[in-house]
Amino acid sequence: MKSLIEKTSDKLVNAFLKDKIISPIPLQFTKKLKNAQKLRKLCESKIKEPVIGFKAAGTGIPLIKKFNEKEPFYASVYERNFLRSGKKVKINKSTLGIELEVCYLIKKSFFATKVKITKKNYLRFISHTAPCIEIVGYRQRKKGITSFGDLCSDFGANVKFLIGKKKKYRKIKIGNLKTKIANKRINQSVNGNTNTVYINPLNSLRFVLKKLKEDKINLNKDFYVFTGSTVGVVPIKSKGSYIGKIDKLGSVTAIIY
Repeated sequence: MKSLIEKTSDKLVNAFLKDKIISPIPLQFTKKLKNAQKLRKLCESKIKEPVIGFKAAGTGIPLIKKFNEKEPFYASVYERNFLRSGKKVKINKSTLGIELEVCYLIKKSFFATKVKITKKNYLRFISHTAPCIEIVGYRQRKKGITSFGDLCSDFGANVKFLIGKKKKYRKIKIGNLKTKIANKRINQSVNGNTNTVYINPLNSLRFVLKKLKEDKINLNKDFYVFTGSTVGVVPIKSKGSYIGKIDKLGSVTAIIY
């Protein structure tokens, strides 16, 4: 007989692969982040599709304090959910919203190094940077967020990522850049700042790289790290084009339908 965690992971993986919505999973896998992490990792081990990178989630410090957590978490991002700017994304009733993020392309040499990731040495692995939109949502019939476990257990709640034009990495003051995401057709606009992302996006990147080392992850190829929302989770109030802009990095567009 399969255990409950095995049965639950099978249901979530099937929902992921077939783009289906299922009933909410048992609370024991979502209440505590530790249990949600176990379920997420089990689910990811069952998906034999290319991973294109990793996302940091729960990077807002007020949110970390609210849910009494010590740090964010990360989840794998699959190639099937990675799109170029301007592509269409279909949403459903379990979609939580839209986010605007800074993402980094990391050199595969990161996996070969055996050194500990520190504040000084991780920058050499960055190849490019770009603005990114993430559509977040569940594969379950539920709404809202009551814990980090809600998000983590469901593949980090990542639905789609859309990336803007990449730029070769150069050192800029990434911790205080103005950001904005808007749907002009309905006059919806939300302003943000990169300083809301776990102090700053580079700090979020370093967190993910450290976790990848701890978990002994090895893709043996260049990969993306999506560092967390600069505008929070913005409700999608209407279909149409959402355009995100990050000072000094550029813009990215998602067409919601």
